[in-house]
Amino acid sequence: MADLTQSPKSALRLVEVLKTPWALIVAILAAVAVLDPGNWGEVVSFAAKALAHTGQYILFAVLLLSYLKATGAEVMVARAFEGRETRMIFLAALFGGLAPFCSCEVIPFIAGLLALGAPLSAVMAFWLSSPLIDPPTLLITAGALGWPFAIGKAVAAVALGLFGGFAVRALMKGGAFAQPLRVYKPAGCCGCGPKQEDKPVWRFWQDPARRTRFRAEFVQNGLFLLKWLALAYVLEALLVNYVPADLIARAVGGEGVLPIVVAALVGMPAYLNSYVAPPLLAGLMEQGMSAGAAMAFMVAGAVSSIPAMAAVWSLVKPRVFATYLGLGVGGAIVAGIIFQMI
Repeated sequence: MADLTQSPKSALRLVEVLKTPWALIVAILAAVAVLDPGNWGEVVSFAAKALAHTGQYILFAVLLLSYLKATGAEVMVARAFEGRETRMIFLAALFGGLAPFCSCEVIPFIAGLLALGAPLSAVMAFWLSSPLIDPPTLLITAGALGWPFAIGKAVAAVALGLFGGFAVRALMKGGAFAQPLRVYKPAGCCGCGPKQEDKPVWRFWQDPARRTRFRAEFVQNGLFLLKWLALAYVLEALLVNYVPADLIARAVGGEGVLPIVVAALVGMPAYLNSYVAPPLLAGLMEQGMSAGAAMAFMVAGAVSSIPAMAAVWSLVKPRVFATYLGLGVGGAIVAGIIFQMI
């Protein structure tokens, strides 16, 4: 009986292991070794050098994120939703790019704000800017695509949040979104929700519990970023070595608005996450993708990623969700056009 009960559990564990980025990396490199052994060394070398170059950014990003978590800096975000509506929209768009929330933490946080009467305009500003940028994403984007692109993305995140917030405010004045919220019943997500306190504790090392959280966050986030970036650079190596440059150049290269629109529409379903996208876009740009199309791809993909959409869909009614997607994709196209011009 023991073998019968343990066998399904072992099979499930094996399936979970095979679904990890590490298993996919091994499978890809093994396939290259079998199908194209002469190019295997070049693929591995390309990925290893790119990962080593980004390593310094990964380390700093993990340290910064662990510090924010250990100090309880999330409570500062809640203060953005106090006071006049215009002020709330500005602060929500700004703090959306700084908040160290994961996709499951933001659900109860936003649900509580809406339930307490925070205006949908400020919440929309936060929702649009939050998935686009955070400290780790900023540093990883800078490492893969350079600081001009990273700063451009950060500016696009805040601008998109402001645009969405004031657009929703105007629509609400016209009578739209009178009851935006679904019936929400909190459920345990990842068990890592922010601890609500009066103010952050910046000298977290004086508290043993906070030191423990810092270590746990450092290990967890470090391994998370390492596995996804390793996969991203292996995929970039495949892209550079095996995808014809003229194919990409025809689809999303060149000047004009059409490549930017195509990149935004393709980015919606194709986007992986904010850590994998920059290295892949670096490879695409080497193959002929325009800078504006890359920006549109990244912005549209972040707004329409599965965690970001799930957070919005779980809380608001379909018309609010549709507005969120429309603002995100439209803002991505505008951001791409402006970035291309600059």
